[in-house]
Amino acid sequence: MNSPAMRRPCLSAWWRLGLIVLSGAPVDMPTNGLINTPIRTPVSGWVHSGLEAHNAPVEVAYPNNLIDRGGQRGRTLIQGKLNKLKTTRKGSGPSPARLVVNGNAMPLATDQEGRFARPYAFGPGSNSIEIRSDGMRQRIQFFEADPLKTKARIRVILAWDDPHAELDLHVLTPDGGHAFFGNPVLPQGGGLDVDSVDGAGPEMFSMTAPLPGLYHVYLNYWGRFGAEGYHFDDASREQPMITAQITVVFDENTVAEKRQTLNVPVRRIGELMLVTSFQRSF
Repeated sequence: MNSPAMRRPCLSAWWRLGLIVLSGAPVDMPTNGLINTPIRTPVSGWVHSGLEAHNAPVEVAYPNNLIDRGGQRGRTLIQGKLNKLKTTRKGSGPSPARLVVNGNAMPLATDQEGRFARPYAFGPGSNSIEIRSDGMRQRIQFFEADPLKTKARIRVILAWDDPHAELDLHVLTPDGGHAFFGNPVLPQGGGLDVDSVDGAGPEMFSMTAPLPGLYHVYLNYWGRFGAEGYHFDDASREQPMITAQITVVFDENTVAEKRQTLNVPVRRIGELMLVTSFQRSF
């Protein structure tokens, strides 16, 4: 077997190609001076999630979940920490951070120390994650090689810009199915991969073998939460309006991929609105 000294040049070459898998402690990856604290997980390179153990303690997002819905099987936590960033324009404050996953941009909520952890259900093949904050960014890319993962033919992603609001995604399928937090898995295989209960999302609906017909996507402003738990006092809202973002992706990670993004104003607890409808054929 070659000595570590003999292997080092080989590892360096694989690192430059972006094909080495890192595990264990976080590694400071080069970011061209854009964000000097890296995304901690996932890591760049080749990933086979089917080889990962799922008996680890449940991890939660920031702010912490108020409800423990069990282990995040099939999900990946995008984790890291933003340093206090300098402003890009004289006299201006820092702009809100954004998380961009496979081209899908969404607000990124953090705790008071800048830590973030967002659940996401990645598909097979090439995946990318980018953090943007105040004109700065960091980007990683990894390849999911687990052959048991299937591509999402339909993916609906909900995110919003108020970390203390609880918004819910509802999807009605052509056969009368209704996917939402109370019925996350549908008999034909579609369902909610990520049901965020801690504010800012994302909530995500995926279907790998969609039925032909008409689909309806609804949005519900369910309530709010704070230090004492969930409540329905909309007067505690600090901003006059919540902006929700719904992205519908068809044939993700293929040459036929198409997407549509809609920004929706949300003003009152209890609002239930039809955001979009789309037709799907074989």
